[in-house]
Amino acid sequence: MKVTFLGTGTSQGVPMIACDCPVCQSTDPRDKRLRSSVFIEVKDKQIVIDTGPDFRYQMLRENVKRLDAVLFTHMHKDHIAGLDDIRAFNYRQGKAVDIYADELVQEALKREFYYIFSAERYPGVPQVEMHLVEQLPFSIGDVCIQPIDVMHYKLPIKGYRIGDFTYLTDVKTVSEASRKLIKGSKILVVNALQREPHISHFTLSEAIAFAKEIGAEQTYLTHIGHRMGKYIDVSMELPSNIHLAYDRLELEL
Repeated sequence: MKVTFLGTGTSQGVPMIACDCPVCQSTDPRDKRLRSSVFIEVKDKQIVIDTGPDFRYQMLRENVKRLDAVLFTHMHKDHIAGLDDIRAFNYRQGKAVDIYADELVQEALKREFYYIFSAERYPGVPQVEMHLVEQLPFSIGDVCIQPIDVMHYKLPIKGYRIGDFTYLTDVKTVSEASRKLIKGSKILVVNALQREPHISHFTLSEAIAFAKEIGAEQTYLTHIGHRMGKYIDVSMELPSNIHLAYDRLELEL
């Protein structure tokens, strides 16, 4: 399995105007963070987790030619806003793209992209095949995926485990039952928004503590706000098996 980080930032990490903070002024490409998403190539399937506002550019940048499925973690705009751009894959592949999401996300997609689901669809609109994600594992071809229930403040959202790889983002609390599903992962990806307390995201210290409890061989931190600091500086503070992820980082499992 190969995992490529398409983005490791947040809407807070992509300022809309010029900023004089150290991260925004950095020339290190590892400090240039688009909205969080990963591209997974496993067996014969190519899967994306979340289609944020940067989805189109991320697909072009990585020269992705085929997309078999999209897994959604939750309904917030920085994770769903790019769905419209799957139409290029519809055209190239000649069929709908499979979408996997819980009930809340499906409701949000039908509101935000009403034209996709209209009874009389305009020619050329994106084509999707919706699949409901609940608590039980499901398969995409020969790829088995375990949903993991976590909480984003009061919003229930999904993480995903594929083999020895677990991806969590926008997490604040994780039940003991979900921790059991995560333990045993060789690679864990988890959010670390900032150093200061936050109502709906792990802080850096909370993410490190969680990673140590899970005990994965390697943990990568994502969904990083620009106030966290520069990659090189934060990396020096981390345990040897915990790393800041960065856009275009590739992992092989």
